[in-house]
Amino acid sequence: MSRDGETTAMTDPNGSGAEALEARLDALEMRLAYQTEAIEDLNSTITEQWKQIDALNRRLVLLTDRLQEAEARAAAGPAAEDEPPPPHY
Repeated sequence: MSRDGETTAMTDPNGSGAEALEARLDALEMRLAYQTEAIEDLNSTITEQWKQIDALNRRLVLLTDRLQEAEARAAAGPAAEDEPPPPHY
């Protein structure tokens, strides 16, 4: 409805302006209810995703540490006592 139509509906002496306002109010309340529900759904989705991201970050740190330890052992070479004796012994 145009701006002029809204003004006319609000000042209509027959009362149809009140009905129009009530209809608009009802529409706005329904819209607000749907938006509130959508926001709550999005919030719970984001919360769950942050939990997953935190768990993945912790796992990444552990795996990075294990990889660094394995690389350090490989760079140091095998220890003499860890190496089996040659087959001719």
